[in-house]
Amino acid sequence: MTNRSTPAFPMVMNIGQASAASGVSAKMIRYYETLHLLPEIARSEAGYRRYGSDDVNTLRFIRRARDLGFSMAEVGTLLSLWRDRGRASREVKQVALAHAADLQRRIDEMQAMQRTLQRLAAACHGDARPSCPILDDLAGATPPPAEGCGH
Repeated sequence: MTNRSTPAFPMVMNIGQASAASGVSAKMIRYYETLHLLPEIARSEAGYRRYGSDDVNTLRFIRRARDLGFSMAEVGTLLSLWRDRGRASREVKQVALAHAADLQRRIDEMQAMQRTLQRLAAACHGDARPSCPILDDLAGATPPPAEGCGH
């Protein structure tokens, strides 16, 4: 049985310990500090960063938001909302839905790129001949007609 008074990580940590506890690399921790996503980090007399449990929780929040593809600006907005206990949840929902719509737009664009590449690859003989509709398309030449166009 674990002692409930023992924290999951030390109360004060160096950057390596904070990195291990949060799953965020030391390099990214420093970067997030330069973006002011973390509050000013306390320093030891020797100048070493000293992180507390709140800092690690913030780093975990940032990591999860980044895992979901939120931009750094969106992460900043979400952090502000997370820290504001008086926030309206509709604001958080608006950020999430706007991000979901952006993801859908990017998915649609990538699917269109995939269809174009598949069409170009289908038009390419893929043999020893030098002509290549893929390269012609990249160079801005007239693309081959889509299948079933009657050309």
